[in-house]
Amino acid sequence: MPWNPDQYLKFAQPRLRPALDLIARIELDQPRHIYDLGCGTGNVTRLLAERWPDAEVTGVDDSAEMLAKAAEGSSRIRWVQQSLATWQPDAPPDVIFSNAALHWLPNHAQLFPALVDTLAPAGVLAVQMPRNFLAPSHTLVYETARAGSWRATLEPMIAPPPVAEPQVYYSILESRADSLDIWETEYLHVLEGKDAVKEWTKGTWLKRFLDALEEPERSEFEADYARRVGAAYPMLANGKTLLPFRRLFIVLKRK
Repeated sequence: MPWNPDQYLKFAQPRLRPALDLIARIELDQPRHIYDLGCGTGNVTRLLAERWPDAEVTGVDDSAEMLAKAAEGSSRIRWVQQSLATWQPDAPPDVIFSNAALHWLPNHAQLFPALVDTLAPAGVLAVQMPRNFLAPSHTLVYETARAGSWRATLEPMIAPPPVAEPQVYYSILESRADSLDIWETEYLHVLEGKDAVKEWTKGTWLKRFLDALEEPERSEFEADYARRVGAAYPMLANGKTLLPFRRLFIVLKRK
């Protein structure tokens, strides 16, 4: 599906913080080949290149719109448009990094071991995925999908949460790991602006539901969701909105 870089970047700073936390947990001095899977607009990819200036850094994304934004300005980073579902590295990666992307892909029991198997010896897989799918920000998308004339179109898109419990990833990955660190963090994002949580999800999870509709149903669905989610996350007296958001982190070093 086409992505809107401007919508996604409305909340660039709170979206960046988990990526910084993940980068800080990668304990490699001189990786040669780094791949950022689901690089989007390249904000994090550039940080990877700054931390390891001697590495060959490749950003991979399936969105031409996101990569066009990423490629603005001079950069030594290589940008590759490719589906993450079929991606294979050109050289054994010392680091496979992915921030808020792999939850879009199914079959994690096959996907994650396959990624580890492409790593160079002692290479690192570093992944962050949202695990907020049972929070009102997401469940109200489904409630709204079932509540209007658009139900027949949107209800088939409702699915179980795409990210499993942490212990599931431990069981999938432990046998391939020299070291394996899995943890969760719930961030309290402080958002600004009208309909802040709606605007946040509009850049990611809500987008595919909106894209499935034509006008006027699209605008009606968006307004209905905005009303519901606004009640769940009310704006404070200072004009800010608090969004608790849970994320799952995995840092694996290959045997």
